[in-house]
Amino acid sequence: MYDYLIVGAGFAGSVLAERLASQAGKRVMVVDRREHIGGNAYDRYDADGVLIHQYGPHIFHTNSAEVFTYLSRFTTWRPYEHRVLTSVDGHLLPMPINLDTINRLYGLNLGPDELEDWFAARAEPRAVLRTSEDVVVSRVGREIYEKFFRGYTRKQWGLDPSELDATVTARVPTRTNRDDRYFTDTYQAMPAQGYTPLFQRMLAHPNIEVMLNTDYRAVRHKIPHRAVVFTGPIDEYFDYRFGKLPYRSLEFRFTTRARRVYQPAAVVNYPNAHPYTRVTEFKYLTGQEHPHTTLVYEYPRAEGDPYYPVPRPENAALYKRYKALADAVPGVYFVGRLATYQYYNMDQVIAQALVTFRRIMATEQADVAELAAEAS
Repeated sequence: MYDYLIVGAGFAGSVLAERLASQAGKRVMVVDRREHIGGNAYDRYDADGVLIHQYGPHIFHTNSAEVFTYLSRFTTWRPYEHRVLTSVDGHLLPMPINLDTINRLYGLNLGPDELEDWFAARAEPRAVLRTSEDVVVSRVGREIYEKFFRGYTRKQWGLDPSELDATVTARVPTRTNRDDRYFTDTYQAMPAQGYTPLFQRMLAHPNIEVMLNTDYRAVRHKIPHRAVVFTGPIDEYFDYRFGKLPYRSLEFRFTTRARRVYQPAAVVNYPNAHPYTRVTEFKYLTGQEHPHTTLVYEYPRAEGDPYYPVPRPENAALYKRYKALADAVPGVYFVGRLATYQYYNMDQVIAQALVTFRRIMATEQADVAELAAEAS
């Protein structure tokens, strides 16, 4: 008998498995339909010996001291600040948009205050920011929106920004200084040996067993357990009772070059003519010394593994129907991006898992207290 059957060996499932096993002494079985642990953060060495991220770049950043301290139990860190360039009008320009982006694109010599005025002169004010288009044009105007945002968003989501929730483009700031870091979080680093060794250490507890290449639905009635942590798609758990929740997927095409470095930044975005959205060169992220370099080209797809919940009002309404079902199921905890239909960063998933662990412990303590009261 296992105390918890955990579905999914990504961050949500692995964090809860580790906490339940090491802090609460629970027996845990983790199942995952893939052949590896780590979920989408899984990394490996390719045929040329270059360390790659199998499912696209995963950049760790957080403002949470709790999350960073927790992960530091399982890895040492390589300091890393992520930088992205975007290909617009024959230029490779800093992204998010900053002072250098505009000055180089238009041949200007603006200062921070002047750039603020430059944006204001082109902005199209909106009383309410309902869509991703509203967010951008209200801040920087339509021309910048067309050059940097619209094409990329249409490729990534298969929808025009005017059809998407404001949260999509609101994730990308616009700066009037020269800060070219993609993130400004307090903690920015990469696991020194990679993500997979981090997961291996996290799951290396005698109370944890892991079954890979295993579909939860095929074993849920064969593995005796008291409770479930589910990190897969919430609509799948309920056999798509109300229909499928929409996701965007990606096709990854890897290529290795016989040179130490190929492109001038870790990631180059292609918001316009190209069929792919971005190209990542992994050695920037990993710091690996190697005579060859491997890159991945990302092609958004409508079908495939579910990566990105599509943020639209009708999808949020559909998720609420599934959440109502989930709330009524005793002994099952829904955690993570797919189970809560949220576009979370890695640190947010980890934080959610840590909060869920505390909630599980509080629930168990309350149950014990209730039984004790009844016995007395």
